[in-house]
Amino acid sequence: MADHSPAGPAELGAQMDYAEHEKTYGRFIVLAKYGTLACVALMIAMAFGFFTSAGFISATILFVLICALGGYLLR
Repeated sequence: MADHSPAGPAELGAQMDYAEHEKTYGRFIVLAKYGTLACVALMIAMAFGFFTSAGFISATILFVLICALGGYLLR
């Protein structure tokens, strides 16, 4: 049977708001950076707390320090 799908350009509708796209992409990158930082800091702090005799409080302090240092370096 005949294929009746459109063969023209893909953007036939309204114009794209590229400024909004770039702003959303920037926010996604920031979320990805700081989310990765939080996950890595959590894994390091959990390993420190579980595999040493440091305990929960020391692991929590290490987590906060890693997040603070990483946040300073990532800005």
